[in-house]
Parts: sequence; structure tokens; C-alpha cells
Amino acid sequence: MSYEVKNIRYGIAPIGWRNDDIPEIGKENTYKQILSDAKIAGFEGTEIGGCYPTSAEELNKELSLRNMRIAAQWFSGFLIQDGLEKSIEDFTKHCEFLQSVGADVAVYSEQTASVQGKTDVCVYTQKPIYTEEEFKILAEGLNVLGEIANKHDLKLCYHHHMGTGVQTLEETRKLMNMTDPTKVYLLFDTGHIFVSDGEYMPMLKEFKDRIAHVHFKDVRPEKLKEAKAQEMSFLGSFLHGMFTVPGDGCIDYKEIYDFLLEINYSGWIVVEAEQDPKIANPLEYAIKGFNYMQALRKFI
Repeated sequence: MSYEVKNIRYGIAPIGWRNDDIPEIGKENTYKQILSDAKIAGFEGTEIGGCYPTSAEELNKELSLRNMRIAAQWFSGFLIQDGLEKSIEDFTKHCEFLQSVGADVAVYSEQTASVQGKTDVCVYTQKPIYTEEEFKILAEGLNVLGEIANKHDLKLCYHHHMGTGVQTLEETRKLMNMTDPTKVYLLFDTGHIFVSDGEYMPMLKEFKDRIAHVHFKDVRPEKLKEAKAQEMSFLGSFLHGMFTVPGDGCIDYKEIYDFLLEINYSGWIVVEAEQDPKIANPLEYAIKGFNYMQALRKFI
């Protein structure tokens, strides 16, 4: 089987260097270090982390010095909790900044009632469950925010995420069916859906026409098993070593990559792995992730 690779860009998330949910982890790593390490590893760009500057002029200068790009940035949404009016104001500012730094994607995750940032809540048994009315509020709001993203030459990509009300394939399907496909796209995250549902290809195949951003996050099955047995939080699980870069865990990325090429996926594939940088050297794992991606590209 052979495909021509078109319009796929390869990036990495800064979360291996700095974690916004636990600011003390990796605080010695500056955004300039992250950009430089990513460049050394071979990536074309990164997503934006909390330590990145809020000045577009400053960030653009550093990107230009390294010939790097910005792929996307996470947005913590509270449509259900705070309503549409406040969300419009906050998300519009988010999109204005992303447009000014040449990004392609605004990553949205609804954080109402989320337990992903709580250290004393088991992420495997105590995730929130949204009601029909809450799904309706979220879907209607996303359609509005998605239109704002489009006006700023961005795609709003919804991130199904552990510890939130839209985590599983069933929940993601419900939300996708309730939203406008021209305004709301899907971020496909291999690690999150595998930990949540134990499989990843069904989501990829079902939403092949809605996926506009991809995260390659691998899972160490023995660490996952231990995390579940010990009823760990999401933060505790990744500190325990549940996640890693592609090729270092149990996910079959060749199957995923072949399918993305088969459907002519166009967009970013971002290597992402929440780990403790004092245990998993960020540059070392960035190189490991990039080399694995290079190997995948040679297999086609």
C-alpha cells in the first residue's frame, strides 16, 4: 500500500517541557528553550503553552529566528457554566491572537465540572456526565464559536479529553451530531480515546470527515493498569508515567498513519506526551518521537 503524503505538518506540544496544570513542573524550561528543542528534534512547529508570550510580535520574532510555526493553542471553555456571552468575548480574543501568530487551529475543551485538573479525584470513575440540556447548550455555543474561528482563518477543533463531559466515543458522537460540521471540527487524540475506551480506530474511522487536528500520544499499558488499580487522578496518572511519545507505548501508529493518508488528511500531527520532565528528558523524548514519525513516513 502506497500513498503520497500531502499537506501534513509535524509538530510537538510543549507539555513535555511545561505542564499548565502543574506549573511547578518544568518551570526551568522557557518557551525559547521549547522552540529550540523542538527545532533540534526536527519538528516544524509547536502548539502554544502557558509559558509562551502573549505578545504576537515577540513570539513571531522567535518563530522566525528558528523557521518554526504555531499549530494551535488550547482554550478552556465554560459555555455550560458561564454562558455564551462571556465565552464569545474570551474566545474572540483567543482567536485574534492565534491569527496574529499564523496558527491553524483553536483547540476547544469544555471544562465545566471537569476533574482533569483535580489531584484527589479518580479520573476513571468520577468523570462528569452532561445532561441533555447541557449538551444542547454546549453544541449551540460551539456553533457560534466555530463561526468566530472561521472568521479568523482558524478551525475550532473539539478535544475529547479524559476527566471531562466529552471523553468517550459515545459522548463525542453525540456532540458531533449536534454541531455544524462546517464550524466545529474534531481533534483526534490517540492517547485519550485509548485510555477512555480501550480502542482508537473506531473514532478515527467514524469521524474521518470531521478530523482537522491530530495528537499522537502513546500509552504505557502497565502504567495505565497501575493507575486504574490505584484510582489515580488524571494528573497522578501522567506523573506515574501513563503517557509517552509515539512508538514508546502500545498503540499501533502505522495503522493510524496509513488511514490518515488513505483519507488524504490535511493538517497537523502533533506529538504530545504529558510526562515529568525531570524523569523524561524533554529533548530526548522529542527526538524519540520525531524519529519514530520519520520511520512511519518511510514505511508507506
